[in-house]
Amino acid sequence: MAKHQEHYSFFDSVVESFDRAAACTKLPKGLLEQIKACNAVYQMRFPVKIGSDYQVIEAYRVQHSHHRLPTKGGIRYSMGVNQDEVMALASLMTYKCALVDVPFGGAKGGVKIDPKSYTTKQLQMITRRYTTELIRKNFIGPGIDVPAPDYGTGSREMAWILDTYQTFKNGEIDAAGCVTGKPVNQNGIRGRTEATGRGVFYGLREACSHADDMKALGLTPGIAGKTMVVQGLGNVGYHTCKISQEEGDVKIVGVAEYEGAIYKEDGIDIDKLMKHRAKTGSILNFEGAKNLKKREDALELKCDILVPAALENQITKANASKIKAKIIGEAANGPVTAEADVILNKKGILTIPDMYINAGGVTVSYFEWLKNLSHMRFGRMQKRFDSNSYMNLVNLVERTTGKSVSNKERNFLTKGADEVDLVRSGLEETMIVAYNSIRDIKRKNKKTQDMRSAAFVCAIEKIASDYMNLGIFP
Repeated sequence: MAKHQEHYSFFDSVVESFDRAAACTKLPKGLLEQIKACNAVYQMRFPVKIGSDYQVIEAYRVQHSHHRLPTKGGIRYSMGVNQDEVMALASLMTYKCALVDVPFGGAKGGVKIDPKSYTTKQLQMITRRYTTELIRKNFIGPGIDVPAPDYGTGSREMAWILDTYQTFKNGEIDAAGCVTGKPVNQNGIRGRTEATGRGVFYGLREACSHADDMKALGLTPGIAGKTMVVQGLGNVGYHTCKISQEEGDVKIVGVAEYEGAIYKEDGIDIDKLMKHRAKTGSILNFEGAKNLKKREDALELKCDILVPAALENQITKANASKIKAKIIGEAANGPVTAEADVILNKKGILTIPDMYINAGGVTVSYFEWLKNLSHMRFGRMQKRFDSNSYMNLVNLVERTTGKSVSNKERNFLTKGADEVDLVRSGLEETMIVAYNSIRDIKRKNKKTQDMRSAAFVCAIEKIASDYMNLGIFP
Protein backbone atom coordinates (compact mmCIF):
# COMPACT_ATOMS: atom_id res chain seq x y z
CA MET A 1 0.00 0.00 0.00
CA ALA A 2 1.28 3.49 -0.75
CA LYS A 3 2.45 5.72 2.04
CA HIS A 4 0.73 9.00 2.83
CA GLN A 5 2.80 11.91 1.61
CA GLU A 6 4.24 13.67 4.63
CA HIS A 7 7.68 13.96 6.17
CA TYR A 8 8.08 10.93 8.36
CA SER A 9 10.85 9.06 10.11
CA PHE A 10 9.74 5.59 11.12
CA PHE A 11 12.59 5.23 13.61
CA ASP A 12 11.83 8.63 15.19
CA SER A 13 8.21 7.53 15.61
CA VAL A 14 9.32 4.37 17.42
CA VAL A 15 11.69 6.42 19.60
CA GLU A 16 8.89 8.85 20.42
CA SER A 17 6.68 5.97 21.57
CA PHE A 18 9.61 4.54 23.55
CA ASP A 19 10.31 7.86 25.29
CA ARG A 20 6.64 8.30 26.17
CA ALA A 21 6.63 4.85 27.81
CA ALA A 22 10.07 5.27 29.40
CA ALA A 23 8.74 8.27 31.32
CA CYS A 24 6.34 5.86 33.03
CA THR A 25 9.23 3.84 34.49
CA LYS A 26 11.76 4.56 37.23
CA LEU A 27 14.73 3.10 35.36
CA PRO A 28 18.08 4.98 35.10
CA LYS A 29 18.45 7.26 32.08
CA GLY A 30 21.66 5.50 30.94
CA LEU A 31 19.95 2.12 30.94
CA LEU A 32 17.03 3.49 28.94
CA GLU A 33 19.43 5.02 26.40
CA GLN A 34 21.16 1.65 26.00
CA ILE A 35 17.87 -0.18 25.47
CA LYS A 36 16.79 2.39 22.88
CA ALA A 37 20.01 2.47 20.83
CA CYS A 38 20.74 0.27 17.78
CA ASN A 39 23.87 -1.72 18.70
CA ALA A 40 25.08 -2.52 15.17
CA VAL A 41 24.17 -1.21 11.72
CA TYR A 42 25.62 -2.92 8.64
CA GLN A 43 25.10 -0.93 5.45
CA MET A 44 26.33 -2.66 2.31
CA ARG A 45 26.56 -2.28 -1.46
CA PHE A 46 27.36 -5.24 -3.68
CA PRO A 47 27.32 -5.88 -7.44
CA VAL A 48 25.13 -8.53 -9.08
CA LYS A 49 25.10 -9.31 -12.80
CA ILE A 50 21.59 -8.78 -14.16
CA GLY A 51 21.32 -9.68 -17.84
CA SER A 52 24.36 -8.26 -19.62
CA ASP A 53 24.99 -5.52 -17.07
CA TYR A 54 25.86 -5.19 -13.38
CA GLN A 55 23.62 -3.61 -10.75
CA VAL A 56 24.87 -2.29 -7.42
CA ILE A 57 22.41 -3.47 -4.77
CA GLU A 58 21.80 -1.45 -1.61
CA ALA A 59 21.15 -3.59 1.48
CA TYR A 60 21.16 -3.49 5.29
CA ARG A 61 21.22 -5.63 8.40
CA VAL A 62 20.62 -3.99 11.77
CA GLN A 63 21.11 -5.66 15.14
CA HIS A 64 19.24 -3.48 17.59
CA SER A 65 19.96 -5.21 20.88
CA HIS A 66 22.50 -7.76 22.10
CA HIS A 67 21.01 -8.16 25.57
CA ARG A 68 20.08 -11.64 24.38
CA LEU A 69 21.58 -13.66 21.57
CA PRO A 70 21.00 -14.56 18.84
CA THR A 71 19.34 -11.51 17.41
CA LYS A 72 16.24 -12.20 15.30
CA GLY A 73 14.33 -10.47 12.55
CA GLY A 74 13.06 -10.71 9.00
CA ILE A 75 14.52 -9.63 5.68
CA ARG A 76 12.36 -7.51 3.39
CA TYR A 77 12.76 -6.86 -0.31
CA SER A 78 11.27 -3.49 -1.21
CA MET A 79 12.14 -0.26 -2.98
CA GLY A 80 11.12 1.48 0.25
CA VAL A 81 14.03 -0.04 2.18
CA ASN A 82 16.35 2.46 3.84
CA GLN A 83 18.45 2.59 6.98
CA ASP A 84 15.82 4.46 9.02
CA GLU A 85 13.17 1.84 8.25
CA VAL A 86 15.42 -1.13 9.03
CA MET A 87 16.55 0.45 12.32
CA ALA A 88 12.92 1.03 13.31
CA LEU A 89 11.88 -2.52 12.44
CA ALA A 90 14.89 -3.96 14.30
CA SER A 91 14.04 -2.00 17.44
CA LEU A 92 10.41 -3.14 17.28
CA MET A 93 11.69 -6.72 17.05
CA THR A 94 13.59 -6.28 20.32
CA TYR A 95 10.48 -5.09 22.15
CA LYS A 96 8.32 -7.71 20.43
CA CYS A 97 10.56 -10.57 21.51
CA ALA A 98 10.65 -9.27 25.09
CA LEU A 99 6.85 -8.95 25.19
CA VAL A 100 6.20 -12.56 24.22
CA ASP A 101 9.15 -13.94 26.22
CA VAL A 102 11.10 -15.13 23.17
CA PRO A 103 14.81 -15.09 24.17
CA PHE A 104 16.18 -13.09 21.22
CA GLY A 105 17.50 -9.60 20.67
CA GLY A 106 15.90 -7.69 17.81
CA ALA A 107 17.30 -7.43 14.28
CA LYS A 108 16.08 -6.68 10.77
CA GLY A 109 17.36 -6.83 7.22
CA GLY A 110 16.43 -5.12 4.01
CA VAL A 111 17.41 -5.26 0.34
CA LYS A 112 16.37 -2.28 -1.78
CA ILE A 113 14.88 -4.02 -4.80
CA ASP A 114 11.46 -4.62 -6.31
CA PRO A 115 11.32 -8.45 -6.39
CA LYS A 116 8.70 -8.34 -9.14
CA SER A 117 11.30 -6.80 -11.48
CA TYR A 118 13.63 -9.81 -11.33
CA THR A 119 13.50 -13.41 -12.50
CA THR A 120 13.69 -16.27 -10.04
CA LYS A 121 17.32 -16.87 -11.04
CA GLN A 122 18.21 -13.21 -10.51
CA LEU A 123 16.49 -13.12 -7.11
CA GLN A 124 18.44 -16.20 -6.11
CA MET A 125 21.72 -14.52 -7.11
CA ILE A 126 20.85 -11.41 -5.09
CA THR A 127 19.78 -13.46 -2.05
CA ARG A 128 22.91 -15.62 -2.10
CA ARG A 129 25.18 -12.60 -2.47
CA TYR A 130 23.42 -10.80 0.38
CA THR A 131 23.84 -13.90 2.56
CA THR A 132 27.52 -14.07 1.65
CA GLU A 133 27.98 -10.48 2.82
CA LEU A 134 26.27 -11.32 6.13
CA ILE A 135 28.56 -14.35 6.60
CA ARG A 136 31.68 -12.27 5.88
CA LYS A 137 30.83 -9.82 8.65
CA ASN A 138 29.56 -12.49 11.08
CA PHE A 139 26.01 -11.13 10.88
CA ILE A 140 24.31 -14.52 10.55
CA GLY A 141 24.40 -17.81 12.46
CA PRO A 142 22.21 -19.92 14.77
CA GLY A 143 23.83 -18.33 17.83
CA ILE A 144 24.52 -14.90 16.29
CA ASP A 145 21.71 -13.54 14.11
CA VAL A 146 18.79 -15.50 12.66
CA PRO A 147 16.87 -13.95 9.70
CA ALA A 148 13.32 -14.82 8.64
CA PRO A 149 10.85 -13.84 5.89
CA ASP A 150 9.30 -10.39 5.73
CA TYR A 151 7.65 -8.20 3.12
CA GLY A 152 8.74 -9.39 -0.35
CA THR A 153 10.39 -12.61 0.83
CA GLY A 154 9.21 -16.10 1.76
CA SER A 155 10.25 -19.69 2.38
CA ARG A 156 11.98 -19.87 -1.02
CA GLU A 157 14.43 -17.09 -0.13
CA MET A 158 15.02 -18.62 3.30
CA ALA A 159 15.95 -21.93 1.64
CA TRP A 160 18.50 -20.10 -0.51
CA ILE A 161 19.94 -18.44 2.59
CA LEU A 162 20.24 -21.80 4.37
CA ASP A 163 21.94 -23.44 1.40
CA THR A 164 24.43 -20.57 1.07
CA TYR A 165 25.20 -20.67 4.79
CA GLN A 166 25.73 -24.44 4.74
CA THR A 167 28.09 -24.06 1.77
CA PHE A 168 30.32 -21.74 3.79
CA LYS A 169 29.83 -23.57 7.12
CA ASN A 170 30.13 -27.16 5.98
CA GLY A 171 29.64 -29.60 8.86
CA GLU A 172 28.19 -27.10 11.34
CA ILE A 173 25.72 -29.32 13.16
CA ASP A 174 23.20 -26.56 13.99
CA ALA A 175 23.43 -24.81 10.61
CA ALA A 176 19.69 -25.28 9.95
CA GLY A 177 19.04 -22.83 12.81
CA CYS A 178 20.74 -19.96 10.95
CA VAL A 179 17.42 -18.89 9.43
CA THR A 180 13.72 -19.57 10.06
CA GLY A 181 10.64 -19.56 7.84
CA LYS A 182 12.13 -22.33 5.73
CA PRO A 183 10.05 -24.85 3.73
CA VAL A 184 8.79 -27.68 5.96
CA ASN A 185 10.78 -30.25 3.98
CA GLN A 186 13.95 -28.22 4.51
CA ASN A 187 13.99 -28.04 8.30
CA GLY A 188 11.02 -25.68 8.55
CA ILE A 189 8.07 -26.07 10.88
CA ARG A 190 4.38 -26.67 10.24
CA GLY A 191 2.22 -23.67 11.02
CA ARG A 192 4.85 -21.03 10.23
CA THR A 193 3.16 -19.65 7.10
CA GLU A 194 -0.06 -18.76 8.94
CA ALA A 195 1.66 -17.83 12.21
CA THR A 196 1.48 -14.03 12.12
CA GLY A 197 -2.14 -13.98 10.95
CA ARG A 198 -3.11 -16.61 13.51
CA GLY A 199 -1.38 -14.59 16.21
CA VAL A 200 -3.36 -11.51 15.16
CA PHE A 201 -6.57 -13.52 15.55
CA TYR A 202 -5.57 -14.86 18.98
CA GLY A 203 -4.68 -11.33 20.11
CA LEU A 204 -7.95 -9.81 18.89
CA ARG A 205 -9.96 -12.67 20.38
CA GLU A 206 -8.30 -12.18 23.76
CA ALA A 207 -8.86 -8.41 23.65
CA CYS A 208 -12.55 -8.96 22.91
CA SER A 209 -12.91 -11.45 25.79
CA HIS A 210 -12.68 -8.77 28.51
CA ALA A 211 -16.23 -7.62 29.18
CA ASP A 212 -15.34 -4.34 30.93
CA ASP A 213 -13.00 -3.29 28.11
CA MET A 214 -15.64 -4.05 25.49
CA LYS A 215 -18.31 -2.21 27.50
CA ALA A 216 -16.11 0.90 27.43
CA LEU A 217 -16.05 0.65 23.64
CA GLY A 218 -19.79 0.06 23.37
CA LEU A 219 -19.25 -3.55 22.24
CA THR A 220 -20.40 -6.91 23.57
CA PRO A 221 -17.81 -9.44 24.81
CA GLY A 222 -16.47 -12.05 22.40
CA ILE A 223 -15.12 -11.79 18.88
CA ALA A 224 -17.98 -13.69 17.20
CA GLY A 225 -20.15 -11.46 15.05
CA LYS A 226 -17.73 -8.52 15.08
CA THR A 227 -17.24 -6.68 11.77
CA MET A 228 -13.71 -6.35 10.40
CA VAL A 229 -11.95 -4.33 7.70
CA VAL A 230 -8.53 -5.53 6.55
CA GLN A 231 -5.97 -3.48 4.63
CA GLY A 232 -3.59 -5.74 2.72
CA LEU A 233 -4.18 -9.29 1.49
CA GLY A 234 -0.65 -10.57 1.71
CA ASN A 235 0.30 -13.50 3.88
CA VAL A 236 -0.64 -11.78 7.16
CA GLY A 237 -3.84 -10.13 5.96
CA TYR A 238 -5.14 -13.23 4.21
CA HIS A 239 -4.58 -15.58 7.15
CA THR A 240 -6.00 -13.03 9.59
CA CYS A 241 -9.18 -12.90 7.48
CA LYS A 242 -9.41 -16.64 6.91
CA ILE A 243 -8.82 -17.69 10.53
CA SER A 244 -11.05 -14.91 11.90
CA GLN A 245 -13.88 -16.09 9.63
CA GLU A 246 -13.47 -19.81 10.18
CA GLU A 247 -12.59 -19.93 13.88
CA GLY A 248 -13.97 -16.64 15.20
CA ASP A 249 -17.16 -16.18 13.15
CA VAL A 250 -16.01 -12.65 12.27
CA LYS A 251 -17.68 -10.79 9.39
CA ILE A 252 -15.18 -9.29 6.93
CA VAL A 253 -16.99 -6.23 5.51
CA GLY A 254 -14.11 -4.39 3.83
CA VAL A 255 -10.82 -5.22 2.12
CA ALA A 256 -8.18 -2.90 0.64
CA GLU A 257 -5.33 -3.87 -1.64
CA TYR A 258 -2.90 -2.18 -4.01
CA GLU A 259 -5.44 -1.99 -6.83
CA GLY A 260 -8.30 -0.58 -4.73
CA ALA A 261 -10.81 -1.33 -1.99
CA ILE A 262 -14.24 -2.97 -1.66
CA TYR A 263 -17.08 -2.99 0.88
CA LYS A 264 -19.82 -5.58 1.40
CA GLU A 265 -22.12 -5.08 4.36
CA ASP A 266 -23.23 -8.70 4.66
CA GLY A 267 -19.68 -10.03 4.58
CA ILE A 268 -16.95 -11.06 2.15
CA ASP A 269 -15.97 -14.71 1.77
CA ILE A 270 -12.21 -14.32 1.72
CA ASP A 271 -11.45 -17.49 -0.26
CA LYS A 272 -13.98 -16.51 -2.93
CA LEU A 273 -12.38 -13.06 -3.07
CA MET A 274 -8.92 -14.60 -3.52
CA LYS A 275 -10.22 -16.75 -6.39
CA HIS A 276 -11.80 -13.66 -7.97
CA ARG A 277 -8.50 -11.79 -7.67
CA ALA A 278 -6.54 -14.69 -9.16
CA LYS A 279 -8.96 -14.78 -12.11
CA THR A 280 -9.28 -11.03 -12.76
CA GLY A 281 -6.06 -9.64 -11.27
CA SER A 282 -7.99 -7.39 -8.90
CA ILE A 283 -10.26 -7.43 -5.85
CA LEU A 284 -12.45 -4.82 -7.55
CA ASN A 285 -15.84 -5.74 -9.00
CA PHE A 286 -16.25 -8.64 -6.59
CA GLU A 287 -19.78 -10.00 -6.74
CA GLY A 288 -22.13 -8.13 -4.39
CA ALA A 289 -19.43 -5.72 -3.19
CA LYS A 290 -19.15 -1.96 -3.69
CA ASN A 291 -15.93 -0.52 -5.14
CA LEU A 292 -14.63 2.40 -3.06
CA LYS A 293 -13.32 5.55 -4.76
CA LYS A 294 -9.87 5.30 -3.16
CA ARG A 295 -8.16 2.35 -1.50
CA GLU A 296 -7.41 4.54 1.54
CA ASP A 297 -11.18 4.94 2.07
CA ALA A 298 -11.31 1.42 3.52
CA LEU A 299 -9.49 2.68 6.60
CA GLU A 300 -12.38 5.03 7.30
CA LEU A 301 -15.18 2.45 7.02
CA LYS A 302 -17.46 1.90 9.98
CA CYS A 303 -16.52 -1.39 11.66
CA ASP A 304 -15.72 -2.97 14.99
CA ILE A 305 -12.16 -4.01 14.12
CA LEU A 306 -9.70 -2.44 11.66
CA VAL A 307 -6.64 -4.49 10.73
CA PRO A 308 -3.92 -2.57 8.82
CA ALA A 309 -1.84 -5.45 7.41
CA ALA A 310 0.12 -3.64 4.69
CA LEU A 311 3.04 -1.26 5.29
CA GLU A 312 3.93 1.35 7.90
CA ASN A 313 2.58 4.92 8.08
CA GLN A 314 -0.99 4.21 6.91
CA ILE A 315 -2.84 6.05 9.67
CA THR A 316 -1.40 9.53 10.21
CA LYS A 317 -2.54 12.84 11.66
CA ALA A 318 -4.13 13.49 8.24
CA ASN A 319 -6.71 10.69 8.52
CA ALA A 320 -6.70 9.57 12.19
CA SER A 321 -9.71 11.72 13.06
CA LYS A 322 -11.74 9.95 10.34
CA ILE A 323 -11.19 6.43 11.70
CA LYS A 324 -14.51 4.89 12.80
CA ALA A 325 -13.30 1.49 14.05
CA LYS A 326 -13.58 0.70 17.76
CA ILE A 327 -10.47 -1.54 17.77
CA ILE A 328 -7.32 -1.35 15.64
CA GLY A 329 -5.11 -4.45 15.42
CA GLU A 330 -1.74 -3.41 13.98
CA ALA A 331 -0.94 -6.51 11.93
CA ALA A 332 1.63 -4.51 9.92
CA ASN A 333 4.73 -2.94 11.46
CA GLY A 334 4.17 0.72 12.34
CA PRO A 335 0.90 1.38 10.49
CA VAL A 336 -0.01 4.16 12.96
CA THR A 337 2.31 7.13 13.44
CA ALA A 338 3.02 8.52 16.90
CA GLU A 339 1.03 11.68 16.09
CA ALA A 340 -1.94 9.64 14.90
CA ASP A 341 -1.73 7.48 18.00
CA VAL A 342 -2.43 10.49 20.21
CA ILE A 343 -5.52 11.35 18.15
CA LEU A 344 -6.83 7.76 18.24
CA ASN A 345 -6.38 7.57 22.00
CA LYS A 346 -8.37 10.77 22.48
CA LYS A 347 -11.14 9.22 20.35
CA GLY A 348 -11.25 6.27 22.75
CA ILE A 349 -10.16 3.72 20.13
CA LEU A 350 -8.42 0.62 21.47
CA THR A 351 -5.20 0.28 19.49
CA ILE A 352 -3.52 -3.09 19.96
CA PRO A 353 0.13 -2.37 19.08
CA ASP A 354 2.12 -4.07 16.35
CA MET A 355 4.92 -5.08 18.69
CA TYR A 356 2.44 -7.41 20.39
CA ILE A 357 -0.24 -8.42 17.93
CA ASN A 358 2.00 -9.39 15.00
CA ALA A 359 4.40 -11.34 17.22
CA GLY A 360 3.00 -14.68 16.01
CA GLY A 361 5.68 -14.88 13.31
CA VAL A 362 8.64 -14.52 15.65
CA THR A 363 7.02 -16.81 18.22
CA VAL A 364 6.69 -19.68 15.74
CA SER A 365 10.14 -18.82 14.33
CA TYR A 366 11.40 -19.43 17.87
CA PHE A 367 9.70 -22.84 17.83
CA GLU A 368 11.36 -23.58 14.47
CA TRP A 369 14.77 -22.54 15.84
CA LEU A 370 14.27 -24.82 18.85
CA LYS A 371 13.30 -27.66 16.52
CA ASN A 372 16.46 -27.11 14.48
CA LEU A 373 18.68 -27.13 17.56
CA SER A 374 17.01 -30.23 18.99
CA HIS A 375 17.08 -32.03 15.60
CA MET A 376 13.65 -33.45 16.40
CA ARG A 377 10.18 -32.90 14.92
CA PHE A 378 7.72 -31.76 17.58
CA GLY A 379 5.30 -34.52 18.56
CA ARG A 380 7.44 -37.37 17.26
CA MET A 381 8.31 -38.71 20.71
CA GLN A 382 4.90 -38.49 22.41
CA LYS A 383 2.12 -38.46 19.80
CA ARG A 384 1.53 -42.24 19.68
CA PHE A 385 2.02 -42.64 23.43
CA ASP A 386 -0.60 -39.94 24.12
CA SER A 387 -2.99 -41.42 21.53
CA ASN A 388 -2.73 -44.90 23.03
CA SER A 389 -3.21 -43.52 26.56
CA TYR A 390 -6.35 -41.63 25.51
CA MET A 391 -7.64 -44.75 23.72
CA ASN A 392 -7.21 -46.84 26.88
CA LEU A 393 -9.06 -44.17 28.88
CA VAL A 394 -12.00 -44.10 26.42
CA ASN A 395 -12.16 -47.92 26.44
CA LEU A 396 -12.20 -47.90 30.26
CA VAL A 397 -15.06 -45.37 30.34
CA GLU A 398 -17.03 -47.43 27.80
CA ARG A 399 -16.59 -50.63 29.82
CA THR A 400 -17.49 -48.90 33.07
CA THR A 401 -20.58 -47.10 31.77
CA GLY A 402 -21.72 -49.71 29.28
CA LYS A 403 -22.07 -46.98 26.67
CA SER A 404 -20.04 -46.39 23.51
CA VAL A 405 -18.89 -43.35 21.55
CA SER A 406 -19.05 -42.85 17.77
CA ASN A 407 -15.97 -43.30 15.60
CA LYS A 408 -15.86 -39.54 15.03
CA GLU A 409 -15.94 -38.88 18.78
CA ARG A 410 -13.36 -41.62 19.39
CA ASN A 411 -10.97 -40.14 16.82
CA PHE A 412 -11.38 -36.68 18.34
CA LEU A 413 -10.82 -37.88 21.92
CA THR A 414 -7.84 -40.12 21.19
CA LYS A 415 -5.88 -37.97 18.73
CA GLY A 416 -2.29 -37.30 19.75
CA ALA A 417 -0.82 -33.87 19.04
CA ASP A 418 0.85 -33.33 15.66
CA GLU A 419 3.55 -30.70 15.20
CA VAL A 420 1.06 -28.13 13.92
CA ASP A 421 -1.23 -28.75 16.92
CA LEU A 422 1.63 -28.09 19.32
CA VAL A 423 2.72 -25.00 17.39
CA ARG A 424 -0.79 -23.54 17.46
CA SER A 425 -1.21 -24.37 21.14
CA GLY A 426 2.11 -22.75 22.01
CA LEU A 427 1.25 -19.66 19.97
CA GLU A 428 -2.19 -19.35 21.56
CA GLU A 429 -0.73 -19.57 25.05
CA THR A 430 1.97 -17.01 24.19
CA MET A 431 -0.50 -14.46 22.81
CA ILE A 432 -2.95 -14.82 25.71
CA VAL A 433 -0.30 -14.49 28.42
CA ALA A 434 1.39 -11.53 26.70
CA TYR A 435 -1.89 -9.62 26.20
CA ASN A 436 -2.82 -9.96 29.85
CA SER A 437 0.67 -8.84 30.94
CA ILE A 438 0.23 -5.66 28.89
CA ARG A 439 -3.33 -5.15 30.09
CA ASP A 440 -2.28 -5.54 33.74
CA ILE A 441 0.38 -2.85 33.35
CA LYS A 442 -2.13 -0.52 31.70
CA ARG A 443 -4.56 -1.00 34.58
CA LYS A 444 -2.00 -0.74 37.40
CA ASN A 445 0.31 1.99 36.07
CA LYS A 446 -1.76 5.18 35.97
CA LYS A 447 0.78 6.84 33.66
CA THR A 448 0.17 4.31 30.87
CA GLN A 449 -3.03 5.56 29.28
CA ASP A 450 -2.96 3.30 26.21
CA MET A 451 -1.99 -0.24 25.21
CA ARG A 452 1.07 0.88 23.22
CA SER A 453 2.65 2.65 26.18
CA ALA A 454 1.81 -0.31 28.40
CA ALA A 455 3.38 -2.70 25.87
CA PHE A 456 6.54 -0.61 25.71
CA VAL A 457 6.73 -0.43 29.52
CA CYS A 458 6.31 -4.21 29.72
CA ALA A 459 9.09 -4.78 27.17
CA ILE A 460 11.42 -2.14 28.63
CA GLU A 461 11.19 -3.58 32.12
CA LYS A 462 11.95 -7.12 30.88
CA ILE A 463 14.96 -5.94 28.86
CA ALA A 464 16.19 -3.81 31.77
CA SER A 465 16.02 -6.88 34.01
CA ASP A 466 18.22 -8.78 31.54
CA TYR A 467 20.82 -6.00 31.50
CA MET A 468 20.83 -5.85 35.28
CA ASN A 469 21.24 -9.61 35.53
CA LEU A 470 24.23 -9.33 33.20
CA GLY A 471 25.80 -6.95 35.72
CA ILE A 472 26.18 -4.15 33.15
CA PHE A 473 23.80 -1.87 35.05
CA PRO A 474 23.85 -2.71 38.78
